[in-house]
Amino acid sequence: MVTIEIQGKSCQVPGGITAIQALWYTGHELIKGIGCLGGVCGACTFTYRRKGDPGVRTGLACQTLVEEGMGFSPPASITMIRPKYRFTEVNDPKANLLKYYPETRRCTRCNACTLVCPQDIDVRACVLKALSGEFATVSDLFYNCVMCGLCTAVCDVGIRPNLVALYARRSEGAYLAPRPENLLKRLQEMESGAYGSTWLKILKMNESELQSFLPSN
Repeated sequence: MVTIEIQGKSCQVPGGITAIQALWYTGHELIKGIGCLGGVCGACTFTYRRKGDPGVRTGLACQTLVEEGMGFSPPASITMIRPKYRFTEVNDPKANLLKYYPETRRCTRCNACTLVCPQDIDVRACVLKALSGEFATVSDLFYNCVMCGLCTAVCDVGIRPNLVALYARRSEGAYLAPRPENLLKRLQEMESGAYGSTWLKILKMNESELQSFLPSN
């Protein structure tokens, strides 16, 4: 057992469990801030302190293990305002980045966003590369982002790095990445109606006919 503080109240919990499990163990009924419990959804962002360390740390409560003398509060949602845009109206994604995220140019390179990232993403580099139009690199670097929003919470100039990276990834997929030749060929076949008669046949089938139509494993 280890002694921790939850919202200033001293509690004893088993060592080696996560902060979320410690909250459950001590009777906290959590409704918000609980998601996948696997470090993927980014819902359980929280702040905590370690014994003997005056600094405030951030992380995901479903992934952070409790330790002797730790203090924390239940997870809190990070509020973000998302700009609205349609990619059918975004003719030049790289040029329009600052139209939707003008604060991005104010980056001071303080690196706070990188330090709080629970996925160890070089967030600062992503912001700078997005500004220079290197969307493919941003897409690769931010592949493991869970959209927890901690980078947004600590940015002193109001940049929303996770949303900037999401814009870059969407732009890369919609406009910039090369299209697979086999996919383009199949789309052209579908548009020309090559499979129209087959679909009509399938739509008229009952369940047993559909089962026999499907390829066997």
